[in-house]
Amino acid sequence: MHKPLPRVILDEVIDRLQNSPAVALLGPRQCGKSTLARMVLTRFPDALMLDLERPADQAMLDESEAFFDANSDRLICLDEVQRLPELFPVLRYVIDKREKPVQFLLLGSASRDLIESSSESLAGRIHYLELTPFLDVEIQSTDRSFNDYWVRGGFPRSLLADSEQASLEWRQEFVRSFLERDLLQLKSRFSPERARRLWMMVAHCHGRVLNKAQLASALDVDAHTVGNYLDVLEAAFMIRRLPAFHANLGKRQVKSPKIYVRDSGILHALLGISSYNALLSHPMRGFSWEGLVLDQILARLHPLAQASFYRTAKGAEVDLVIECDGMKTVIEIKASSRPHAEKGFWTVMEDLQPDSSLMVAPVQHSYTLKDKLNVLPLASLIQRGQADGWLR
Repeated sequence: MHKPLPRVILDEVIDRLQNSPAVALLGPRQCGKSTLARMVLTRFPDALMLDLERPADQAMLDESEAFFDANSDRLICLDEVQRLPELFPVLRYVIDKREKPVQFLLLGSASRDLIESSSESLAGRIHYLELTPFLDVEIQSTDRSFNDYWVRGGFPRSLLADSEQASLEWRQEFVRSFLERDLLQLKSRFSPERARRLWMMVAHCHGRVLNKAQLASALDVDAHTVGNYLDVLEAAFMIRRLPAFHANLGKRQVKSPKIYVRDSGILHALLGISSYNALLSHPMRGFSWEGLVLDQILARLHPLAQASFYRTAKGAEVDLVIECDGMKTVIEIKASSRPHAEKGFWTVMEDLQPDSSLMVAPVQHSYTLKDKLNVLPLASLIQRGQADGWLR
């Protein structure tokens, strides 16, 4: 057994619990929510945790109101809470009846929007936090290298597996289990085989502008059906759609979002990339790096910041535009250790007139290219974002 790794979000969860009647910790299955919850619960004497995937724990909530009344002086953690949406009206009643601020820690493998669709009764009573698989800073206490992390992704059992083969097999089983079990819970009418094909296609489109019509044609369905499948994959934290930047600049701009597989390890499992050496020679290497960097940034994004990408109809593009507190930062992501800015990048600079321009690449040290374009390693980019206030 591997010792649980420290999580950067731990203190934030505890702080929110001390100031909110309910806290929902959301994130993909197997990303470490239950482990983190147990770490949190050690800070609260007499806390109680129920796993709603276990029939015995579900049975304890057959008379949920009576159960909560009997344990009114305890912090109660409910794992996989999306399985019992009928609990939310009861939780509202119980929360409103109590005086103590610490009451419920809810864990779910579905997005805030999906949870909220069945929990409007908790509006104003619940604070949402998202837990991602491990971030780069969280692996520093392990014997895994950054390249291991890039290839295997951040899911704990994948990252900490004893071998590359064991890691790959875990991720392949994760994909199979999600399609055959979790997907049906989220959307019972969806075809696992069609969802698998779509997920594979998304992996091959990773980092590119989404073309739903093209995906629909390949799947022999309509674009609306593709949209529904993508909605469910996104709600389960499996994919991400990055919106396009919109501004009245007098130029035709791409309006469709970019699409990404959220975890680099899952992406590589879908693409059949099993090792760092295989990744180095793979045509998706640059797109994989882009998605990895994007995840590190968006996991730390300030709540008031907006993230998008910018691309004109003529192909001038920048990977990320961050708007926060009236300031605009553009970020170009390059997988080369000797990166350079292409002509289209400088066109974007003229269009957007950002307050700062950054390029993140696998380099050892920060330096400046022409026109104050700063090239930084990922860790330095995170520090820069925190100093400038658009990252937490």
